[in-house]
Amino acid sequence: MKKVLLGNTGMEVSIAGFGILPMGPSQLALPIEEGAEIIRYAFDHGMNFIDTAQYYRTYPYIKKALDGGNYDHVIICSKCLEDDYDSMMEAIEEARSELGREVIDIFLMHEVRSGQLEEREGAWQALKDAKEKGLVRAIGLSTHHVDITWEAAKMEDLDVVFPLINYAGLGIRKGDAFATREEMMEAIHACHLAGKGVFSMKAFGGGSLTAHYQEALDYVFAQEDIDSVMVGFGKKREVDDLLSYLDGTMDPSYQPDISKKKVHINHEDCEGCGSCKAACPAGAIYYNKENGLAEVDHDKCLTCGYCSPVCPVRAVIMY
Repeated sequence: MKKVLLGNTGMEVSIAGFGILPMGPSQLALPIEEGAEIIRYAFDHGMNFIDTAQYYRTYPYIKKALDGGNYDHVIICSKCLEDDYDSMMEAIEEARSELGREVIDIFLMHEVRSGQLEEREGAWQALKDAKEKGLVRAIGLSTHHVDITWEAAKMEDLDVVFPLINYAGLGIRKGDAFATREEMMEAIHACHLAGKGVFSMKAFGGGSLTAHYQEALDYVFAQEDIDSVMVGFGKKREVDDLLSYLDGTMDPSYQPDISKKKVHINHEDCEGCGSCKAACPAGAIYYNKENGLAEVDHDKCLTCGYCSPVCPVRAVIMY
């Protein structure tokens, strides 16, 4: 698989990266060995870039995969949601210990929202100190927000940014409002011009755009300002599909079978705002009485997708 430099980091990464979230406990909950085998399969077929996070609880999959061969060349990115100095340093140490690596290649502030940069200043200082100590090689942030992506372009100490972008504009935010793909691409362009490494997330909008597989990939891989595209995987077949797309052997009419996919609410992201419930024409979304978060009644769900675009935090997913 083609490799490119990730901004000014000096790291060479595959143009497609391995998003590990789908195989983890919050979605498919694959057995560790099964998940590790899929990761090794992707590594052996040219990928060398993988994204994880503290709250994904997926370090055991990566560690098992790394133990299965010579994968010292693999670039690992992890992230932490906490906003204070000590919690971020603890997250870095956790990653180093559980992944069995002295140095983590990339570490990010996870899912930074509008107005949060100041309140997460402690976490950012921890990342800068960790880089200075040689515990991490590059630092940055992940975000769904256009305004934060613009801010990232101006942060001198920031090496990489991991923004949400897809052809339908699903999940892109600007403050408390939704934003467009064009607005996000303008901010991404600014990051690229500033020498930041850019790798993107949610090309399929959390699974909602999988039925438009090639259209979704055509859009993100055509963006010259994006160095690498993270794609979530939970099956070897999905790796094969992406490889076929990238090497040009995929039939132009091919679309993956999504007949068995169902709509789910990721409770680790859901905030119980009610937007999805209000948008559902079938009355399939209700509140869990114990935690106040949204749930899906699959006997009523039409998989029409009306709920997905209105979720402000991309908690509505399909798998």
